[in-house]
Amino acid sequence: MAPGAVAMASVAAATTWRLVLLLLLLLLLSIGGLGAADGPRPPNILLLLMDDMGWGDLGVNGEPSRETPNLDRMAAEGTLFPNFYSANPLCSPSRAALLTGRLPIRNGFYTTNGRARNAYTPQEIVGGIPDDELLLPELLKGAGYVSKIVGKWHLGHRPQFHPLKHGFDEWFGSPNCHFGPYDNRARPNIPVYRDWEMVGRYYEEFPIDVKTGEANLTQVYLQEALDFIKRQQAAQRPFFLYWAIDATHAPVYASRPFLGTSQRGRYGDAVREIDDSVGKILGLLQNLRIAENTFVFFTSDNGAALISAPKQGGSNGPFLCGKQTTFEGGVREPAIAWWPGRIPAGQVSHQLGSVMDLFTTGLSLAGLAPPSDRAIDGLDLLPAVLRGRLTDRPIFYYRGDTLMAVTLGQYKAHFWTWTNSWEEFRRGVDFCPGQNVSGVTTHTQEEHTKLPLIFHLGRDPGERYPLSFASAEYLDALRGITPVVQQHQKALVPGQPQLNVCNQAVMNWAPPGCEKLGKCLTPPESIPEKCFWPH
Repeated sequence: MAPGAVAMASVAAATTWRLVLLLLLLLLLSIGGLGAADGPRPPNILLLLMDDMGWGDLGVNGEPSRETPNLDRMAAEGTLFPNFYSANPLCSPSRAALLTGRLPIRNGFYTTNGRARNAYTPQEIVGGIPDDELLLPELLKGAGYVSKIVGKWHLGHRPQFHPLKHGFDEWFGSPNCHFGPYDNRARPNIPVYRDWEMVGRYYEEFPIDVKTGEANLTQVYLQEALDFIKRQQAAQRPFFLYWAIDATHAPVYASRPFLGTSQRGRYGDAVREIDDSVGKILGLLQNLRIAENTFVFFTSDNGAALISAPKQGGSNGPFLCGKQTTFEGGVREPAIAWWPGRIPAGQVSHQLGSVMDLFTTGLSLAGLAPPSDRAIDGLDLLPAVLRGRLTDRPIFYYRGDTLMAVTLGQYKAHFWTWTNSWEEFRRGVDFCPGQNVSGVTTHTQEEHTKLPLIFHLGRDPGERYPLSFASAEYLDALRGITPVVQQHQKALVPGQPQLNVCNQAVMNWAPPGCEKLGKCLTPPESIPEKCFWPH
């Protein structure tokens, strides 16, 4: 073959091989791309749930001392929800609703005793989250999530109600709040667990100085969160972290570096430490470069406990009353969504939201559908935070098994009004200190089911001026609300009430003469003073 022909053949061969290699490379890239498209890692989910923190405790919501710089920055970098609600004005039912996406009347976290009572005394109640309820961490397993709860569980303290039996892979915290200290004879101090092992008790291995307010618990809970995040990132696993700390629940505590640093006293010290901890958690996500793949939501389980104010309770801002009531101060919560690169910064969403929405939103983030075999009350918040789309929906408020009120749009209708009984009030128990509104903040159970009290929350967020029954606005609002309530009540299937079930022998000793009293079933005003704890 002539030299020129040989050279041309060599060039042709080389060109052919280059084409083959290029085709192989494109094929490999195509296969890799298909794999990524078929199985992208879902975002991590962090729910930061505070305990008895009020709407008015954040600087971004107008707290004048501005002692929450990290939470305020979180809001500036994400979405603030000024119209976000608890599912119940008490800790335990609210937490059950968050993790199931269902109203407490559906999931069993309610009482039937003494119309509209909402009791949950941990050492006496032996009910808990039913086995047939599906919790968020159980469902997230279907998308490969590893889940951890840090802090307060509050969905039952008997073994069958343990969080590791309901979807969580890890737990560090307690079945109940840090009540006490108790004397370990009449009643033991409340235990703290690491997974299945009890590792100590509050006021003992986990000290809380009630006199000074010093406790290191928030720092312990912070480290648990940071360690979990680091481990899951190293393992390249999507994770769900439910950080449910209890520092703003009385007795309020903070660690030594934060004590005495707030303009708001000991409660403010606790808020400052929480704010610092949230800053450290968000900072770790950024340092690990996973912030853009992590959805974070901050809120509270119910409004500030004004019964503990002013030294041990927070602020509900302009809203009426506080924890244990279905007025705005008891159920409207601080709420912030944060997801850098996905949620546009500096948004304020006027979506009417609920803690139950965190269940549905969590499933949506994981690419999962809510269970279709039961009523789900939670709404997917992603359209609101990602696209600014608002969805009309009612919010129902119960105390016990009684529908107390409903919000629809800007209007809130009260079917029953009641703060707390005269007997409690005369003993100094006041859920609405300094907020007496004639005919609204009542100490007897007042029924308004025929003509509900209706407030326009846009003009009157403090619920001080009910609309006139004779006004056209009242009649229009009532016409809109009535069919919504009727439809809700017609379709409602209540769960088996879990908070009625008492056993005096469980972690409890009854004083002489109190042994036969069913404190869950007996109206509190008829229980002798000697039978209340502490004595």
